[in-house]
Amino acid sequence: MFKSKSGKDAILNDYNRILAKCTVPFEEMLLNTQYGETCVIACGEPSSPPIILLHGSGSNSSMWIGDIAAYSKHYRVYAVDIPGDPGKSEEKQYTLKGQAYSEWLDDVLRLLQLESASFIGISLGAWMAIHYAVKHPSKVNHIVLISPSGIGPQKISFLFRAMPLLLFGEKGRDKVTRLVNGNQTIPEEASKHVKKIARHFRFRSEPVPIFTDTELRELTMPILLIAGAKDVMLDAKKTVDRLTKLRPDAHITLLPDVGHIIIQQTSRIIPFLKET
Repeated sequence: MFKSKSGKDAILNDYNRILAKCTVPFEEMLLNTQYGETCVIACGEPSSPPIILLHGSGSNSSMWIGDIAAYSKHYRVYAVDIPGDPGKSEEKQYTLKGQAYSEWLDDVLRLLQLESASFIGISLGAWMAIHYAVKHPSKVNHIVLISPSGIGPQKISFLFRAMPLLLFGEKGRDKVTRLVNGNQTIPEEASKHVKKIARHFRFRSEPVPIFTDTELRELTMPILLIAGAKDVMLDAKKTVDRLTKLRPDAHITLLPDVGHIIIQQTSRIIPFLKET
């Protein structure tokens, strides 16, 4: 998964530096699931309602550092490193076609002693949340989908734009990052961390499965979808249109000038969790 031990160490050192800037007390937990060790960053009052945060592909739980303080005022927060991504969990990348990731998440809830939780996921993390909700609907209280994979199609054209740029080293990676971000400003430390991951990590190449109409219709829990109209990786309009058709009661926000990476959405998400 990592291209070298030194590259892995560089990524995890960054992870720890970002985590050290967390403004609220937290603890790191290692859970022994059937799919290997899983790292969880936990904060907030243990008696508060639980939420599970799931990062995107090629990322880790440090991406939530700007949001954790706001969530922890109201919730017991569990930011989970997905196996097969550049965090502190099991390094093996399991196929997305089977039941591995829904079984893994079920282990996570069981080991955290949670009967149910609300889920917030971005990109592949949103796909993981839907995948789990399809298999275990009674264990999902709310589901927040940020730039979700699995509802609308991926934009294959982006791959053809990105691959040549990656051949041009640092400048090429910077250009790809700007395309993914939709030209919005990302904190410098986070931007450097993303670039380091791009240099030292082998990204998933497996296509992300699309959920069926039946699977999406049968999701009975409240859903919030946040998508960016300038998303170069996923077709945001088709994502919005399809979920609107299948779940007309879903809360949907399409941000006009935003790309795939959408940050600082706690002011939308917390009221949704509290009021639905």
